[in-house]
Amino acid sequence: MAAPKFSKKPVSRRDAAKTSGNPSPVADLHLREPSIVSMIAQKIEESIVLGRRHPRERLVEQDLCADFNTHRGDVRLALFELEKKGIVQRIPNRGAIVRDLTPREVTEIYDVREELEVMAVRILPFPVPKADIASLETLQREHSKAVDTGDLLAVFYSNVHFHRVLFGLCGNTCLIETIEHLAQKVAGIRSYAHAMPGALNESRRDHIALIEALRNSRRDDLITLTRRHLKPAAQAYIRAYRQRFGDSGSDG
Repeated sequence: MAAPKFSKKPVSRRDAAKTSGNPSPVADLHLREPSIVSMIAQKIEESIVLGRRHPRERLVEQDLCADFNTHRGDVRLALFELEKKGIVQRIPNRGAIVRDLTPREVTEIYDVREELEVMAVRILPFPVPKADIASLETLQREHSKAVDTGDLLAVFYSNVHFHRVLFGLCGNTCLIETIEHLAQKVAGIRSYAHAMPGALNESRRDHIALIEALRNSRRDDLITLTRRHLKPAAQAYIRAYRQRFGDSGSDG
């Protein structure tokens, strides 16, 4: 996917700040157009999610400026946003790299994710309104279409939206936000599961089964499916990590 090109023309608000004699680089960064920063962050995140960028790969600001035809300040803000999500790591005197999650870290995150997501489906009220079931069915049709066409980016987004609606049914804002935060931290490992034969079809079957469990108020099935649905991505990433890096640092 070709990166979008942005104009090199400085944002007028930044010109205004310079004209006013404000020398602060921090103020200058905050005056940059936020939509450009968001787009850069999104495109970098997508390249990580799709497996085009790998753990420990450097994210060179100068190269990113050229890729997006924009200013270094925009790139730095985008990397800062990705660092807050846990997708990018900044190393002193080296710059930014794709976050390197060790097998131990992945296991710990997924252990917590599992318990939180099970909590969400355990407390969501039954019966689930028909409108919510219909929303999940619409998202699942989008996911299924993306699986059939091999559109992995659409698979990613439709999957994110499906689970956001599903766990949103629990009504606990703190729980929903925590689940979302942990999911963002491991967004970059999902491509490893997609490389497994049949993994996307298995995910599709799980989604359909989750909807049926909701429709029929079968909480035990919801819990079982929620636990099972999480495992393939973590297992695939850990295998790939050890094949690439060995066991060194895997307990770090």
